[in-house]
Amino acid sequence: MPAKLSVNLNAVAMLRNRRDLPWPSVTGLGRVALAAGAHGLTVHPRPDQRHTRFSDLPELRALIDDEFPQAEFNIEGYPNEEFLRLVEEHQPDQVTLVPDDPAQATSDHGWNFVEHQAFLSQTVKRLKKSGFRVSLFSDPDPSQVSAARDTGTDRIELYTGPYGSCHSDPERAARELEKLGETADAALAVGLAVNAGHDLVVANLPALVKRVPGLAEVSIGHGLTADALEYGMAETTRRFLKACGW
Repeated sequence: MPAKLSVNLNAVAMLRNRRDLPWPSVTGLGRVALAAGAHGLTVHPRPDQRHTRFSDLPELRALIDDEFPQAEFNIEGYPNEEFLRLVEEHQPDQVTLVPDDPAQATSDHGWNFVEHQAFLSQTVKRLKKSGFRVSLFSDPDPSQVSAARDTGTDRIELYTGPYGSCHSDPERAARELEKLGETADAALAVGLAVNAGHDLVVANLPALVKRVPGLAEVSIGHGLTADALEYGMAETTRRFLKACGW
């Protein structure tokens, strides 16, 4: 089965927040993406709410429950107590944990699973007790996979930023793709499912899904939102679905 597409709405929310107006509507564009075939929606409600706001979460949860019950809601963020309570309140299908500093512009590295083993294990246990599937943001590093598995997580999400930054350097892109592939191979071999996300676009998705045929999900925001300015959200969603193999 091809990788499922989860549309990250943070860039839509950031555009809305520039003027503190109700448009573009985060929920409205989420509805358009799901109606066009997206398999889910992703949000990253940072503590300063500069992207998705806490007030967006009940609306998005209701959108999925009421209109697209087959779709999934993925909430990602750094697992401080405020974030953990937020996900426990809004009941996503998947929680993706990232090692973000609040000042970071965007997620730009994965966890050191060896260094943060105890913290992550405790957090994963709490989330799974509430019935959530858990994914941990991971650098393309096969040596970290066993430690990731030992946290009890269900999945890792490959940080594809270095691969995405190679848009004008095919040789480097091939090297970065192989790192991702080797990490995915190692994860699948120890029973972890594999997601991917960051700087993925229509042009670089096909090579990724070919190298990682077991890829479960891609979460895409910036590139998809940028394309939506040209093609519209519905057509852009269909273009990304096609790039994933649907």
